[in-house]
Amino acid sequence: MKRCMATVGLGGRLPQKLEAIAAAGFDSVELVDVDLAAFDGNAKTVRRIASELGLDIATFQPLRDFEGGPRAQVKASLDRADALFDVTQTLGASLLLMCSNVSGDTVADDDVVVDDLRMLAKRALDRGLRLGYEALSWGRYVSSYQDAWRIVQRVGAANFGLVLDSFHAFCRADDLSPIATIPVDRIFFVQLADAPKLDLDFLSWSRRFRCHPGQGDFDLTRFLMPLMENGYDGPVSLEIFNEAYRLLPPGEVASKGFDSLRQLLDNVAATS
Repeated sequence: MKRCMATVGLGGRLPQKLEAIAAAGFDSVELVDVDLAAFDGNAKTVRRIASELGLDIATFQPLRDFEGGPRAQVKASLDRADALFDVTQTLGASLLLMCSNVSGDTVADDDVVVDDLRMLAKRALDRGLRLGYEALSWGRYVSSYQDAWRIVQRVGAANFGLVLDSFHAFCRADDLSPIATIPVDRIFFVQLADAPKLDLDFLSWSRRFRCHPGQGDFDLTRFLMPLMENGYDGPVSLEIFNEAYRLLPPGEVASKGFDSLRQLLDNVAATS
């Protein structure tokens, strides 16, 4: 299993974030587009820095608002995806993470969504890339992991799989029991975040109040246990959006994050 951390959870410049993640003990990194955009180098340089630090770039994210968009914008959306495929390949990553569409003009039709994603998966396959599909809890049409899993099954492409994010499942109070029925080879990426229980809209809650495992109110052991029992051995990544964390030294945050992830995994092993 790869222990991973998203760059968005740390303050500082991208090289400092990568150094902190590696020094804390993580073996892979989830590279977020805003961090790459703010970097004064390019994707090739990021790949070299990560390699020198012993970090695998587990995924690049995200591709946004693609499936079910206005029909007149399909070509533009494909061109946008192709540009992200270019970056993903330059980074040496094999997985591009995409989020469910949140746009108000999303077509609420499985057939349209599935057709779009099949087309996208074929283009990714031609590049030797995989796509991980994540349901955002504020998604316009796909807003739960069950929704996303239904779509993944209908797309039916070997290189198109599911991304599970603990925050989105817990904030919606989703039933977690179906996770045990999802074949682990169809789960491409797992993102973890704890959070306090708050009466907020999902977007504000997600972007400001995520925290490391054990610091909030979510039962992450219950979330992870069926995955571990089914033999999931892919990346497990801390994806923490929290302004307070970004004001702290990145090394301190990364180290505490690694310790919290290690404790969580130990708890899962002891409970199962």
